[in-house]
Amino acid sequence: MPLALLALAVVAFGIGTTEFATMGLLPQIADGVGVSVPHAGNLVSAYALGVVIGAPVLTGVGARMSHKPLLLLLTGLFVVGNVASALAPDYGLLFAARFLAGLPHGALFGVGAVVASRLVAPERAARAVSKMFLGLTVANIVGVPAGTALGQQFGWRSAYWAVAVIGLLALVSLALFVPHQPRGQQSGVRHELRAMGNRQVVIGLATAVVGFGGFFAVYSYLVPMMTHLTGFSDSSTTLVLALYGVGMTAGTLIAGPLTDRALRPTLYGGLTLLAVALATFYFTVHSTVPALVTITFIGAMGSLITTPVQMLLMAKARNAPTMAAASNHSAFNLANAGGAWLGGLVISAGWGWAAPNLVGAALAVAGLGLAFAGGLLDRDRTPSETVASSAGAVPATAEDGTVPQRT
Repeated sequence: MPLALLALAVVAFGIGTTEFATMGLLPQIADGVGVSVPHAGNLVSAYALGVVIGAPVLTGVGARMSHKPLLLLLTGLFVVGNVASALAPDYGLLFAARFLAGLPHGALFGVGAVVASRLVAPERAARAVSKMFLGLTVANIVGVPAGTALGQQFGWRSAYWAVAVIGLLALVSLALFVPHQPRGQQSGVRHELRAMGNRQVVIGLATAVVGFGGFFAVYSYLVPMMTHLTGFSDSSTTLVLALYGVGMTAGTLIAGPLTDRALRPTLYGGLTLLAVALATFYFTVHSTVPALVTITFIGAMGSLITTPVQMLLMAKARNAPTMAAASNHSAFNLANAGGAWLGGLVISAGWGWAAPNLVGAALAVAGLGLAFAGGLLDRDRTPSETVASSAGAVPATAEDGTVPQRT
């Protein structure tokens, strides 16, 4: 089990590295393919578009496949997308390659989360999923800075080659250590789509889009905030982003045990504290030490709500959780795009570089409202919804938001 979770974490590490390293290499990529830096920024959008489309489509296509072969195929596609990115001779083909690399992103996380939850007893499922997500947060501390430095030193293509190697290591690890997990009787795209129509799944995805939109409204403009308002130099922002990643890792570590113990209260508390932290950052961004402390806390709260949202969707999708789990990452990317857009609007309106913090706090509060609405709907239901598995089940939440414990 630990080796299987490690293999899943390696996949998440590669995904996190390739998703964010492009942002740090935009000037080098722009020079390499002969476009402006803003034009090269569309490569980030190409990847995000691949995630949004690929998550439901690829999980639907593989709805009747056993989880392990599907994981291997998706990881292979991830490797191909990054090799194509490294070899792309011009901007058009690079744009297509980044879209291709993004296609398996959400499906890999969705299938991986279901697999991780079924490697352990039901009362430890959230901890297993959070361990997979650790790969993504560690990528922000190690993978993204290392990939950026590698691309700056040896050319931007080397970063994509490095991610392709990570993908190959993940492919071998998955083949060796992840056990076979057959699909249940209620497999197939019809069952997955039916589960997606559950109103609790719809509310959960809306919570992710709106609540995480608050997180990304600030994260998207963190570097200019720190340089224009806090007074950091451009060369120091990598350290700031690494500190943000440390907070995200801490949040992921505590999210698993808290979610296993009380899913909905963890989600409510995380969104509440995220809103408070973002509002606080509006004031602390002007002072170095308070700003760094607040940044770390924002990173922690942003990661804290990832696991409960993922587990909630898997529980409410019942016996067909894969597409719902994968679509959660489509929701994250929609939150990324929407949050960045709203943050940019208030900056363009002349409200100042700190204004996205207020937008982020408002979005986090709106996400909390959606989460509460879902909780109120749960009061009329029995805590019998489960994610079926060959080794056990992921329990649904009870009326008070706790996860029933086995005796």
